[in-house]
Amino acid sequence: MSDYVLEVKGVTKQFPGVTALDNVDFQLKRGEIHALMGENGAGKSTFIKVLTGVHMPEAGEIYLDGKRVEFRNPREAKEMGIAAIYQHSTSYPDLTVTENIFIGHEKVHKGTKRLLWKEMHEEAQALLDELGAGFDSRSLMGSLSVAQQQIVEIAKALSTNARIIIMDEPTAALTRRESEELYRITEELKEKGRSIIFISHRLEDMYRLADRVTVLRDARYIGTWDIADLSEEQLITAMVGRKITQLFPERHSDIGEEVLRVEGLRRIGYFEDVSFTVRKGEIVALTGLVGAGRSEVCQCIFGLDEYQGGKIFIEGKEVKIDNPLKAMELGIGYLPEDRQKQGLVLDWEIVKNITLSDLDRFASRGWVDEDSEAETALRLAKKVDVKTTSIYNPASSLSGGNQQKVVIAKLLNADLKLMILDEPTKGVDVGAKAAIYEIINELTAQGYGVLMVSSEMPEVLGMSDRIIVMCEGRITATFNREEATQELILEAAMKKNTATSA
Repeated sequence: MSDYVLEVKGVTKQFPGVTALDNVDFQLKRGEIHALMGENGAGKSTFIKVLTGVHMPEAGEIYLDGKRVEFRNPREAKEMGIAAIYQHSTSYPDLTVTENIFIGHEKVHKGTKRLLWKEMHEEAQALLDELGAGFDSRSLMGSLSVAQQQIVEIAKALSTNARIIIMDEPTAALTRRESEELYRITEELKEKGRSIIFISHRLEDMYRLADRVTVLRDARYIGTWDIADLSEEQLITAMVGRKITQLFPERHSDIGEEVLRVEGLRRIGYFEDVSFTVRKGEIVALTGLVGAGRSEVCQCIFGLDEYQGGKIFIEGKEVKIDNPLKAMELGIGYLPEDRQKQGLVLDWEIVKNITLSDLDRFASRGWVDEDSEAETALRLAKKVDVKTTSIYNPASSLSGGNQQKVVIAKLLNADLKLMILDEPTKGVDVGAKAAIYEIINELTAQGYGVLMVSSEMPEVLGMSDRIIVMCEGRITATFNREEATQELILEAAMKKNTATSA
């Protein structure tokens, strides 16, 4: 019997004009957690789709337990014991947990062909209990948290007797506590002999869980290492093809006059008595645990939601912002947390996405000056280093990091004073993070004020001039860059008393 439960040899996958996988090798041991890492666009997603039967490769071989196999569709891969759990749940919110677990492989009475609901509910509940879920199999999927939905996806994989489970960015939308719960479940699956392919941009995930790591870069196989033998610096170099000596750029902007002041801002049920300032050339981080009210504050400042009390000042003048158009007229730009749903029109060309924020500038009598539009979009795309063969490609063709750069380019197209960036590096690889940090730093050097929501502690400490911590809708502490530590921030994020704001 082979030493590997899964072995991939020389797999190549091509799309029109693009080689998505180029002679890729991969080996997965029994009872192993194997991290698959690489920048956005490295080929990880295509690799998953080959393993799960979504795509058939043009060349290469796949072996299970030493026997060559070929997957013509996802059903065949599932029947051979391969299941995938994706970052964005593929569940049906209006169906029960049981229905979601067994959809596509329902238990049916051989004679009457009736669904065996009792058996399915019992088995579903047994799977949930095994995973330590703490909720009922008859619950509606839509009533569950993101973390609970991830557990259901794992239960679904187990219900098909999957022996190879692929987890694609499973912690991206989870809190630290929820991530720890997922770690526990993943390690228990390993102990029971399941083999896990774990894909993540978070280095802490890999060092916390993985036995080995394989790196892809530019659609090619770079290497496989035991975790114990690989430093963080070596891993980053393998992923990006160069050394990133300093992930966070040195701050070199001059902090100027106040661009934003918020006094006693209040939204019923979300936050209370929020006050702070942002100055030109300054990066102010708004941090805290998920649910603290950070994004909600930003959405009110940008006019996406209505606030019930307090005042907003732009350059010392009190303003009333009741819609995003008003906010942009006042010089406020907003990069939303979910770039795909809120930041981009994925089916549109890159050029159209970039110019969307100030389309009137290119329009006259109902007609758009496409030459001027293209010239501006190309300039801004180059400025933020969007990697694409053409600005006329759809935004959906870009990697996550490059999609985020397009959203930033869209903001630069408008005449702004203040940038609100909600989780600006969420779901992007380390190379794209470094590039986005450089862009943000350059914006402040040009005099922009930046209000940045972030859940990543290194990002908060490495990028911010001031750090505002929230807990349960209130500001609990404000720190200058020099005095902030991870311990102080976490302590403030978990206490409920209101601190004096800056």
